[in-house]
Amino acid sequence: MSEQTTQNYANHRRYVPGYHYFLTLLVTVTLVCSGIYFGKAMMASSGRYAAALIFCLSVIGLFCWFYMRAFAIKAQDRAIRAEENFRHYVLTGKQLDSRLRMGQIVALRFASDEEFVALVTKAAAENMKPDDIKKAIKTWRPDNHRA
Repeated sequence: MSEQTTQNYANHRRYVPGYHYFLTLLVTVTLVCSGIYFGKAMMASSGRYAAALIFCLSVIGLFCWFYMRAFAIKAQDRAIRAEENFRHYVLTGKQLDSRLRMGQIVALRFASDEEFVALVTKAAAENMKPDDIKKAIKTWRPDNHRA
């Protein structure tokens, strides 16, 4: 997202085409094709070893593709929780409500300081969904420091 574009609910999601589209497609196609090759090798009674290795490498690729994103998101979630807890503490002198789930805290990071505390209270009390929290934000606080 360019620095000139104002971030808001409609455009805040970030997609990296190389990862979200190209790599996802490559991992899927490789897994499917290697599975077909393995199945044909098993029926033909030849090339089983090579087919099994290719299929195993494809499965390993699938796990790597999944976990490299999952681990990065976990680390990012921990940082966001700490940042938003500190922000809430600076604004109120108290830590975030323990009833808030991680998805809610991630959604609350987009709220401006002026509406943050009230929205935290409402989100915890009403157990709001993250998407509903984002929709309730009137003054969007952009996240321009993500890769």
